Amino acid sequence: MTVLFDLILRHGTVVTPGGIVRTDIGIRDGRIAAIGDLFAASAIEDVELTGLTVLPGVIDSQVHFREPGAEHKEDLESGTAAAALGGVVGVFEMPNTRPSTTTAEAIADKLTRAKGRAWVDHAFYLGAAADNVVHLAEWERLPGCAGIKVFMGSSTGSLLVEDDATLQAVLEAGTRRVAVHCEDEARLRQRRSLAEAEGHPRAHPHWRDAETALIATKRLVGLAERAGRRVHVLHVTSAEEMDFLGHHKDWATVETTPQHLTLAAPDCYERLGTLAQMNPPIRDARHRDALWAAIAGGIVDVLGSDHAPHTLAEKDQPYPASPSGMTGVQTLVPIMLNHVAEGRLGLERLVDLTSAGPARIFGIAGKGRIAIGYDADFTVVDLKAERTITNDWIASRCGWTPFDGKRVTGWPIATILRGRTVMRDGQLLGQPVGEPIRFHEAPPPRT
Repeated sequence: MTVLFDLILRHGTVVTPGGIVRTDIGIRDGRIAAIGDLFAASAIEDVELTGLTVLPGVIDSQVHFREPGAEHKEDLESGTAAAALGGVVGVFEMPNTRPSTTTAEAIADKLTRAKGRAWVDHAFYLGAAADNVVHLAEWERLPGCAGIKVFMGSSTGSLLVEDDATLQAVLEAGTRRVAVHCEDEARLRQRRSLAEAEGHPRAHPHWRDAETALIATKRLVGLAERAGRRVHVLHVTSAEEMDFLGHHKDWATVETTPQHLTLAAPDCYERLGTLAQMNPPIRDARHRDALWAAIAGGIVDVLGSDHAPHTLAEKDQPYPASPSGMTGVQTLVPIMLNHVAEGRLGLERLVDLTSAGPARIFGIAGKGRIAIGYDADFTVVDLKAERTITNDWIASRCGWTPFDGKRVTGWPIATILRGRTVMRDGQLLGQPVGEPIRFHEAPPPRT
């Protein structure tokens, strides 16, 4: 009997939970309905993928899309377009917008803004602050909420929880995993004069040194263990943090970024100037090597791009007045595929870091693996394609990447979101169809 699917992906090399196999995938009603030899089956749309590799849809769990309040840098439409062009099917967007995302109304506003404009699926973090602690346990369970985000050190925006008493109160309010930017604010203030005296971004990793990050990370983990609350340490950059976190995995999960795995001081600051400036900073090769060792050792749970665009005019301000942050959501996949090509990690480990890992630690429903019943989300890549990343390719409003001119092996060919091809061969297709990401701990309201 002929089985009718909405879409069949044929003859791709597919990364499944059971291994890498050459097989077909049948999609019906936005979900994976069959995996195997579908020679006799028919579909409304039939796509030949011989020579291409099919990954579970990549999820970037740390982006800053700047809307509302700074749409001249980025907005939800341009940011999610960049994601789709880069092979990313889902994003978690951060709360340091203007105004900050610290209320139920602000989450609802972002969801409304995203409807009909977002090219990929999405969720929004709720920012923790002293004046909303009493509501966090309720609001973290709102549909479309990725959970709670804490800034222990000042960065772009005004959100800051720097004292242990408020942080303890945040950790005792609710149950979902809390994502945290770990830099010690008191030490940042104390050492800012180092950056001002140098007047060049090469001072950035000295001002915001590894000890600044380690102090905050130790404080966070100690409080989390006391409160019995799961935490997620964002953009870990140092050897010392990785060593510490490797001994505290019961409560803490770990993220690092493609930028910190690829660039290194002092070269990046001499070559790129403020375009290499981000928080926490890109550090020297010793720390970069430690991040790779942590990936090999299983300490790192996920990769996030920390996509945080600023205009070139803003970046051109003299350091340290220049803002920290760079684009990353569109380059996450090609940069990491290039690392696969160069032998730094395997393809299955990359899948664990970019799809299975986020789904596991954040409790994402229906995403993160190629399995029957899951959303038909796929990142289709050509592992042998050689391309050059350029500023002209970048869809973000700011129009630049620190990887301009970098030659890579491995490239996203198609982005398929719940069975709909939203990007193919570098072109966005159709209209934006992104929807709120579903979470086990933030169930949609019953109808």
